[in-house]
Amino acid sequence: MSDMTTVVERLRGDATVFSVEFFPPRDAADEAILWRSIRELESFDPAYMSITYGAGGSSRDGTIRSIARVATETTLVPMAHLTAVGHSVAELRHVIGSYAAVGVRNILALRGDPPGDPYGEWVPHPNGLNYAEELVTLVRSLGDFCVGVSAFPYGHPRSADLDTDTLHLVRKFRAGADFAIAQLFFQPEDFLRLRDRVAAAGCEALLIPGIMPLTTPRTLRKTIELSGASAPSSLLNRLEPLSDDPKAFRAEGLDAVTELCERLIAEGVPDLHFYTFNRSKATRELVSRLGLVPARA
Repeated sequence: MSDMTTVVERLRGDATVFSVEFFPPRDAADEAILWRSIRELESFDPAYMSITYGAGGSSRDGTIRSIARVATETTLVPMAHLTAVGHSVAELRHVIGSYAAVGVRNILALRGDPPGDPYGEWVPHPNGLNYAEELVTLVRSLGDFCVGVSAFPYGHPRSADLDTDTLHLVRKFRAGADFAIAQLFFQPEDFLRLRDRVAAAGCEALLIPGIMPLTTPRTLRKTIELSGASAPSSLLNRLEPLSDDPKAFRAEGLDAVTELCERLIAEGVPDLHFYTFNRSKATRELVSRLGLVPARA
């Protein structure tokens, strides 16, 4: 394992780096795909890699198993996701202990969405937690963890306005979060305005943009869904006419994402966090175009 084992340590240099996100496999075939992608990206030396955590802990065991294997069998720095959905505090302590036992020092602490409907009514576990900041506090109380949280360029769907949303994010940092990964967005200004809002609130925060390679109409639809915002007409006019031409859509989509990333790099972001859908090819292409691959790779 790398001598630098926390996300913050991996982002201390002056140059922008990249990181990658996977989801836990559902079966043996998925696991083979996941591990092929992990091995293909390992030589590109991402700053860290993460594995998501299903709603209500539905993929908890798969996440723990996959993260344990990354921690023990690869040179990658692993970050495990954790949500408060459907878990008592005792269960959360158990999961955090499971991560610590395999040497994981980085946890992305998320309140999580209601199972089945991300925009449904939030109902906390009767013996659980209600806010992400409480989960941050719990994780930090249980060991020497580097803790990340989520941020929302367009505001969380349950926030009354952007000012309120910014205050919630700042509270997560003041509870002990070390960094935040921004949900998906479409234009660099959307992320940069989030960064400005946090700075204006008097918080020196490590903010990381989340990036989706736009390779298919499905990834475009997923970006719109996860961002909680409408895509700008400039992007739709660029991509939608190519929906029936997979090769052309992929080429134009990756060009658009490359341009987005180039602007973010010029603005000094520390890290580009790529959502891979457990495939490595598009991410490898993008980081190569952007000059983020170490010479030794």
